[in-house]
Amino acid sequence: MNYDSLRACRLFLLDMDGTLYLGDEVFNGAIDFIHTLSGTGRNYIYLTNNSSRAGEDYITRLKKLGFPCERENVFTSGMATGMYLKTRHPGEKVYAVGTPAFERELVSYGVELTQSDDATVVCAGFDTTLTYEKLDKAVHFLRRGAAFIAANPDWVCPMPAGEVLPDCGSICALLTAASGAKPFYIGKPNRSMVDIISEMTGVPNSQICCVGDRLYTDIAVAVNAGAVSVLVMSGETTRDILDVSETKPDYVLAGVAELAGILRK
Repeated sequence: MNYDSLRACRLFLLDMDGTLYLGDEVFNGAIDFIHTLSGTGRNYIYLTNNSSRAGEDYITRLKKLGFPCERENVFTSGMATGMYLKTRHPGEKVYAVGTPAFERELVSYGVELTQSDDATVVCAGFDTTLTYEKLDKAVHFLRRGAAFIAANPDWVCPMPAGEVLPDCGSICALLTAASGAKPFYIGKPNRSMVDIISEMTGVPNSQICCVGDRLYTDIAVAVNAGAVSVLVMSGETTRDILDVSETKPDYVLAGVAELAGILRK
């Protein structure tokens, strides 16, 4: 196979869950892969749809797992959502369905959160602190015409031993069923995350590589943004899923350790 377009990439946007690790289990060769990127003059950003944690939380978590990581190496769907709300819904009151970390992330971008009846936007994330009260309030606001914004469309968050957690997409499906309102998703596969990073770094989309384990987010965002894509078979996607998918990656590899070997040549 010809890997020229892959080797020409200057910036790698890396999914985490299912790509570099599962839960607290780091994949063999994953940390070495990061060092390979640095050692070959390439830059990297950990790009995640997981909106349950803030950017600062990821820095702490990644370092604890042994990955090199500084502030400029992390970009989350929560960060992108905060940027979106600040520019597209300035001054509006937002009711958040998310973790305390997600709420802190939104507030850090100047978003004003509310628990009162003045909410004109409902913003959902991957909420591991979800309660029925939150769902009840969100449906109330949505049925009254509030805008529906969501951080990421993932149905599940992969966990070790084949387990999963219900993710933002599943929470939104419940809210849609109860209210009739459909969300506008900010995270992958929306190309805006790649476009924002391209603008921040000066690297054109054609020289950016998105690496991940999900076709409908990690690979789709690369296709939508005109970036190079690498699907790793270490997480959610199986060969059967890949075979029937309309979304196809540029490259399919067993994992990031194989990718490191390609980039070292």
